Amino acid sequence: MTLLGPWLNFYQDPWFWQFPIATIAISTGTFVAFAIPWTLLAWFNPKAIQKYKIQDKEFEFKQFFWPSIGRLFTNNLAMLGILILSWPLIKLTPIHMGEMPAWYFIIPQILFFIFMDDFLYYWMHRYFHENKWLLKNVHSVHHRIRNTCGINGNYMHWIEFCATASLMLLGPVLIGAHLYVVWIWVVIRQFEAVDGHAGYDIPWNPAHWLPVYEGPVYHDFHHAKFKGNYAGFLPYLDRFMGNTYVADYLSYLKGKKNGLTPLAIAKALKVKRPAAKTTDQAT
Repeated sequence: MTLLGPWLNFYQDPWFWQFPIATIAISTGTFVAFAIPWTLLAWFNPKAIQKYKIQDKEFEFKQFFWPSIGRLFTNNLAMLGILILSWPLIKLTPIHMGEMPAWYFIIPQILFFIFMDDFLYYWMHRYFHENKWLLKNVHSVHHRIRNTCGINGNYMHWIEFCATASLMLLGPVLIGAHLYVVWIWVVIRQFEAVDGHAGYDIPWNPAHWLPVYEGPVYHDFHHAKFKGNYAGFLPYLDRFMGNTYVADYLSYLKGKKNGLTPLAIAKALKVKRPAAKTTDQAT
């Protein structure tokens, strides 16, 4: 009974509800909130903004909308189970609810989280592609969708989802961040997750305000071409880690500098992509 005590009594600890439970609730809620407008945009695909589509093809909305909702539910349920099982260890982390740091401490912390998370994600993501077993049995789930919209951001195998979520929390754990700062970072990270799968490269997208960020086009080309552009959303890593850029992505950036619209560039590239699978197969 002593060994099981930390797990059986977790519900009696207010910190359990404040830290892991509230954090996963905020993560899920903000993802859905950010995904709704982009998903509706892909659904209606109004003529006025079609010129900002990154790919010259139909969104795979009908095939993957409900499977994406299902993955969102099961992935967060799996993450919740891991949080409950690992609660005795999570409770020992230095994340706290003490005095809130000043803004000039919060901003460097958030920047540290962004750059650290993207660096670690680059190597994890690249390994998912280089390891044949992980590629076939885990990461291939996320690549079923070639032309993504906002709700597809969490469409992935539960192992990849939990690994990605764990990387997101590593920075805050290392520096012992305030819980509110963790929540700010979680909101930013979910904003990035949705934006990277938006399917449109709209000039007035507020995501362009983020440092060293090229917008949804960077990750969109990873889905379109399958290999390359391995970082989460900050493209500079591909330059220094073996030039792993998608070639068409670099061509896209040149076309954009020349004043072409995203759809005009897509048509100019004339990229032929294989059809995506239309069923959510078990893995």
